[in-house]
Amino acid sequence: MLKLRTMVVGASAMKARLAAEPEARANGVRFKLRRDPRITSVGRVLRRFSIDELPQLWNVLVGDMTLVGPRPPLPREVALYDGRALRRLEVEQGLTCLWQVGGRSDLSFEQQVALDIEFIDHVGVLDELAILARTIPAVLGGRGAY
Repeated sequence: MLKLRTMVVGASAMKARLAAEPEARANGVRFKLRRDPRITSVGRVLRRFSIDELPQLWNVLVGDMTLVGPRPPLPREVALYDGRALRRLEVEQGLTCLWQVGGRSDLSFEQQVALDIEFIDHVGVLDELAILARTIPAVLGGRGAY
């Protein structure tokens, strides 16, 4: 999946040290820090308004992703998934979904999984259109984007 680079060179080498921080441990499967020192100042702006995600529109155009669907996980995250979280992989991955419009990174991993499963089990075409419409204010508001 295409994405703009928002981290400093050597960010992966810094990760082991940062993983010991309580906030990182609390996230479990997902590695997210509200004030991640690996993110550049320009990267913070790109992430806050999801500009770093725009290249993924190419992935949608070529058929690798859909507009609405669970976000694509990293392989290291999938390796830690339990059976419930693996359900996220049952459908094509997308740019936005219920947890992106419902709190983004402010939600726990378990809440994200629950919303993705709700999407998989219950969302129809009209619901997808509503999610797309809710994505615009969610992105412009920037809440939970880090």
